[in-house]
Amino acid sequence: MKASENLRAGVLSVVLLAVLLVVWHLTTRGGAGAEGLDPEYAALMGAQVTEGASAMPGPLDLAAKLWEHLSDPFYNAGPNDKGIGLQLAYSLGRVLLGFMLALLVAVPLGFLIGMSSLISKALNPFIQIMKPISPLAWMPLALYTIQDSSASAIFVIFICSLWPMLMNTAFGVANVRQEWLNVARTLEIPPLKRAFTVILPAAAPTILTGMRISIGIAWLVIVAAEMLVGGTGIGYFVWNEWNNLSIVNVIVAILMIGLIGMLLDRLLAVCTRLVTFRE
Repeated sequence: MKASENLRAGVLSVVLLAVLLVVWHLTTRGGAGAEGLDPEYAALMGAQVTEGASAMPGPLDLAAKLWEHLSDPFYNAGPNDKGIGLQLAYSLGRVLLGFMLALLVAVPLGFLIGMSSLISKALNPFIQIMKPISPLAWMPLALYTIQDSSASAIFVIFICSLWPMLMNTAFGVANVRQEWLNVARTLEIPPLKRAFTVILPAAAPTILTGMRISIGIAWLVIVAAEMLVGGTGIGYFVWNEWNNLSIVNVIVAILMIGLIGMLLDRLLAVCTRLVTFRE
């Protein structure tokens, strides 16, 4: 029954995609001026436009440009001319490094908060003040203190990844079933061993949910951060292509951002299901 429902959902998704592409093609027939830029604005910017061209590139324009990028995704022709695969690799590297640093801080600290009401009450005011701050608000301070754009972007990813993992870890640890902890105490299991053999497996699904939220936020934030700091990365690629009046390249980048974000989310979703299944 579930397999049949999944098949019908897949067919419906394909139909919706086909309808979207057809509508997109019909509304953008005739090509796009300055690679998808509004003709009047492109003329003001000095770009070459085609009379009567559509303001947006069509799906065929996108497919051609996407094939061009995928045929050589890792080329490096200078600071402002790198393949989209290379730009995505820079962004992924920053996201994963910042995410892993946040993981190393959030999980142990979340354990302490979840296991000790005293520490939880002491740290709660600081967490409640720091948590609502936009990660990008830290960027000027990071650039001033670290004085390196790439490291500053990693720091921003660390900040935005920290809070969902910290809060979910603390919640998962604090809500471990009391009877399991009582059995562990009855068996005189030491606190450190109890944390790894009882609390961690029980809280793992909640911790992974926090990781899943964090990686999604981190992938969102890295694009904005790279637009601010420039240099390399998919965010810089989007901004640079906009400055080059290439809307079709901007759309390609948006598509790739969405696909990579979906893959990261699916990967952690699979890990969450595996842990939940074992539980």
